[in-house]
Amino acid sequence: MIKLKINNKVVEVEDGTSVMKAAQQMGIDIPNMCWNDELEHFTSCMLCMVKDKKNGKLYPSCSVKVTEGMEVITDDDEIAESRKTALELLLSEHVGDCEAPCQVACPAHMDIPNMNRLIAAGKFDEALAVVKKDIALPAVLGRICPAPCEGACHRKTVDEPVSICLLKQIVGDKGNPAPAPELEQTGKKVAVIGAGPAGLAAAYYLQLKGIQVVLFDKNEKAGGLLRTSLSAEVLPLEVLDREIAEIIRTGVIFKGGTAITLNVFEKMKAEFDALVVAAGAVSGDTENFGLQAGPKGIVADKNSYQTSDEKVFAIGNVLRSSRLAVRSVGQGKEVAFAVQQFLKKQAVKGEPRLFNSRFGRLVKNELAEYLKESVDAKRIWPEGGIGFSNEQAVAEAKRCLHCDCRAIDNCKLRNYSEAYNADQKRYKTSERRTITKEINHGAVVYEPQKCIKCGICVRLTGKYREKFGFTFIGRGFDVEIGVPFNEALKNGLTETAVKVANACPTGAISLKKE
Repeated sequence: MIKLKINNKVVEVEDGTSVMKAAQQMGIDIPNMCWNDELEHFTSCMLCMVKDKKNGKLYPSCSVKVTEGMEVITDDDEIAESRKTALELLLSEHVGDCEAPCQVACPAHMDIPNMNRLIAAGKFDEALAVVKKDIALPAVLGRICPAPCEGACHRKTVDEPVSICLLKQIVGDKGNPAPAPELEQTGKKVAVIGAGPAGLAAAYYLQLKGIQVVLFDKNEKAGGLLRTSLSAEVLPLEVLDREIAEIIRTGVIFKGGTAITLNVFEKMKAEFDALVVAAGAVSGDTENFGLQAGPKGIVADKNSYQTSDEKVFAIGNVLRSSRLAVRSVGQGKEVAFAVQQFLKKQAVKGEPRLFNSRFGRLVKNELAEYLKESVDAKRIWPEGGIGFSNEQAVAEAKRCLHCDCRAIDNCKLRNYSEAYNADQKRYKTSERRTITKEINHGAVVYEPQKCIKCGICVRLTGKYREKFGFTFIGRGFDVEIGVPFNEALKNGLTETAVKVANACPTGAISLKKE
C-alpha cells in the first residue's frame, strides 16, 4: 500500500493507482473529459491537472501514479486557471449550440425544441407540460406574443421559421393540463400584488414550490391588461379565464377589488414572508411603496428582482413599461426562484443560467445537414386565423431542425465550462468548421464538429472488438475521429453504439431522440 496526502489528508491506496483514482476514493471529484473507468488513461483533455505541493508543478492526475509520501493539491487558483484554459482550448474548435437559438431568444426561455418533438409525435398533453414549465399562460401567449423566438429560428435561413407561437397555442388549447400536484407545504406565505401576466406567473410558480400565495389586484377579476386592452378577436375571454382558473386551481388565493395603499403595503410586509410587486407601471411615492425607484420604475436586481427592501421583489411593468407579455410571464417564473432562495436563506441569485455554446448563423452548405432531421416542407398558414388543426400542428412541428444539443442535460464540456466561467471565444483564431451530421444509424447520431478528440469512442470500440469502430483520421491539427475506410456510421458501431453514446463527454455521439 502507498501512503500519500491529498489536500492535507492522509490516504492509503494500492500501488499503481493513479492520483485521480486515489482522489476519487476520498470522495474528491477531479474534473475530466477523456477519462473512462473501463479504459487506460489517454491524457488528451488536460482538464484533470493537480499540483505537487512540494515543488508547485502541475501534472495530469489521470496519468501519474501515486508514490510514497506524495502530497497533492487538487484545487487552488492556479489549478482553476489551468483548467479554464484547457476548456477554452477545447471550446475553440467545438461547433454546436447547447440551447437552440429559439430558446435563447424566448424571454421565458421555453424549451421550444422539446415541445416541437412532442407535438410532432402527437403528444399534446406532454407538450403542454413542457411549455408550462416556463410559460404559465400558453394559450394566451400563443395568440398575442410577437414571437421573438421565430425571428431567431434557424429554419428561417432555409425558408421560413417554424410557427412556434401557433404550436404553443394549440397545446394550450387542446392539451390536457396535469392535475395540480400534491405538494409538501413549506409553511411560507407570499403576497403577489397585481394579477396581470407577471403576477399570475409569479403566483403559479411560487405555489408549485409549496409556498402559499395570496394574489391581490385592484380589479375584481384577474388578468390586468390582458383583460382590458385586447379585443375578443385577438384574445377570447374564455381562453383567458380558463388559463387563470388553472393557476388558481393550484391553490393560489385570489383577492380582487383590493387597493394596496402604502399603509396596507406596510402591514402586508409584517404578515407575509415575502412580497412580489407586479402591479403595472408605477407613478408616485405611494405606488413605489417606499422602494428605491428611478425614471422608469422601481429599481430591482436584474437577475433576482430583489428591491432595496430585501423582503420585496418587483417584476413586470413596475420595472419599466413594456407591452411584451411574454417578458412579464418569464419574469414571473424567474422571480419564483429568487423568492424561494430568499425564504430558504440562500444567496439570492435568481434562476440559474448555464454556459451556452453558440455558433451563429447556419451557412448554405449546412442547410442540407440540418434537413436530414427535418422535412422539406413550407410553413403552414392556417386559414382564417383560427389556429392549427391537430394534423397541421404535427406537420408544422416536423419542420423543426432540432438545433438543440441532445446531450444538453449531461454534457461535461458544458457543465465544466459553467463551473470555470470559460470563454468560448478566447482562442478562436479561424473560421469555424462546417457542421455535418451522420444519421445513418438506428440508435445514434454523430456530429463530428462537436468532438473534442478525447478518444473514448476509439478506445471503447477497440476494447469491444468492433469490426470497424472509430479511429483517428489524419494528423496534427487536422486529425478527426471517424469510421475508418469511409465506412458508414452504422457499420462502425454495430454492438457498442449505446455504450459509446453514453460515454461521450459532449453531444458529438448521442442517442437519437424520438
